[in-house]
Amino acid sequence: MADRISSDHSSLTTVRATLVRSGGLDRPKVVIPDDSADLFPADELVRIVADDAEYRARIESPLTGEGREIRGLYDSPTLARNPGEAENRLESWLETTGIEFDQSVLVDVIEAGFKYGFREPGERAFYEATESPDESLADIANQLDG
Repeated sequence: MADRISSDHSSLTTVRATLVRSGGLDRPKVVIPDDSADLFPADELVRIVADDAEYRARIESPLTGEGREIRGLYDSPTLARNPGEAENRLESWLETTGIEFDQSVLVDVIEAGFKYGFREPGERAFYEATESPDESLADIANQLDG
């Protein structure tokens, strides 16, 4: 069994992001503040844990500003790269929380550039400790995955 660490563990950094409306359909997106952007590499696919489920997401640079955005949580890397027809699990996760637009989402940095956790302010979460794969293994997986 893998070790589990709590969201209040000293090895984790927690970033206070904001849930905002995106586009004409008011889709949710999580906006990372400018001063924490270095913990979230742009245009990378990462793992995000929300309510004990692990998803894939793309970290994006906003059109304006220096921060980062996460527009969706998806079931696989392929769906995160091509989200058009995929179900956005960010919307279903938000339905289970009390978080509304313009409120905070806590983002725990489990391993910068690889794995993060979403949680409601005031809630505690537990994450499985993981190590990012060796770069050459990640490259092979990316090639196989498309």
